[in-house]
Amino acid sequence: MKKLLVLLFSFVLVFTLAACNSSSSTSSEETKPKEDKKDEPVTLRIAWWGSQPRHDYTLKIIEMYQEKYPNVKIEAEYAAWDDYWKKLAPQAAANELPDIIQMDLSYFSQYAQNDQIADLSKYVGKEINTKDISDNVMDGGKVGDKLYGINTGVNVVGFHYDPALLKKAGVDSIDENWTWDDYKEIATKAKDAGLFIDTGMKADVFFNYYLRTQGKSLYSKDGTTLGYKDDKMFEEFFNMTAGLVKDKAVPTPDYLAQLKGLEDSPLVTNSGIGVYQWSNQFVGLQQVANRELAIAPMPGPDSDKGLYLKPAMFWSVGNNSENKEEAAKFIDFMINDIEANKLNLGDRGVPGSSVVKDALKPLLSPAQVQVFDYVDWAEGNSSAFDGPDPVGAGQVIETLDSLSEQMAYGNLSVKDAAKQFRQQAESVLSQNKK
Repeated sequence: MKKLLVLLFSFVLVFTLAACNSSSSTSSEETKPKEDKKDEPVTLRIAWWGSQPRHDYTLKIIEMYQEKYPNVKIEAEYAAWDDYWKKLAPQAAANELPDIIQMDLSYFSQYAQNDQIADLSKYVGKEINTKDISDNVMDGGKVGDKLYGINTGVNVVGFHYDPALLKKAGVDSIDENWTWDDYKEIATKAKDAGLFIDTGMKADVFFNYYLRTQGKSLYSKDGTTLGYKDDKMFEEFFNMTAGLVKDKAVPTPDYLAQLKGLEDSPLVTNSGIGVYQWSNQFVGLQQVANRELAIAPMPGPDSDKGLYLKPAMFWSVGNNSENKEEAAKFIDFMINDIEANKLNLGDRGVPGSSVVKDALKPLLSPAQVQVFDYVDWAEGNSSAFDGPDPVGAGQVIETLDSLSEQMAYGNLSVKDAAKQFRQQAESVLSQNKK
């Protein structure tokens, strides 16, 4: 009996030890991948649009990140605006979007609602630190209650010009409260001096601004129709822009189509006084022009109703990405790393992080100070942002751009263009009705 008990005890002891060893081994196997995962090789694709200066500094930021995290390899895909979206669309259709995507408001809702970009909410406070970014800035990246993009900063539209060329046209300065009538008067003087006043206005951006000054907007709040009922607003704005082309105060579409980049801009070549564009584009323009430029607000009346702080763009993550956490970590680096932002210096918008802004202030060039100051001024002289463009906005904008070009050529009357735009745009937007 004693022998039986000893044998039984020995068996239980051996079994218990084996079980413990098995448990220990399993635990070790489970934790090992987690430990190794830190250094596991990861390849991320990142895509953005922009001009050469943006390409150059973004590539340097990528190098900085790869030096800090040697296990991460980042493959860059970049292009000019039009080519960028032409390439991104088929990638989205094939479920092959880059891991990290620079996303614009015009396409943001479409990609979000098509489930092509990921909800980043679960990465906030973990992989992505947002404690120094205001809710207003963060909310710009939401569609409904989901966060589909991290705002890279804010921008404001304005008139970027050469004060010396303005004086050549016989105008000493642009008043902060200038009007569309003032603008047209300066355009006439510019033409008489052998100069262009500007290179035209991107149809959707500046028509929307014009509508906002009158309490309307390009899209309705629910995104199912246009946001204005009276086509006279369309006619007023585009009679002005097409008229300036006809009067040769603004270049023709043919002329503009031949421009290969910033270096060919009439402002850069001393043949045009200025350009209408977003504040984040000012520094690059001045670098290429290599002379002192200035920023004026948009013409009024009621420019404070028309202006708004626009999310410059977003960093989004492709929903097809197999490395979403790693992509989120890189986005955190882009928005929070001081050294990375020293290279960026507000090109993608005045940063949302208060810590980053404070760190950059002593380093800003005079041109960058002008941008930060203009955005600060706009905070007190603007109205609420309307939110991301609705699904279908990309198609609506293409339609408006095409009609704007036909009006500029004189091949289509403004009145007919207004009717065509309403018909075609509302046909697209009506698909958003539930």
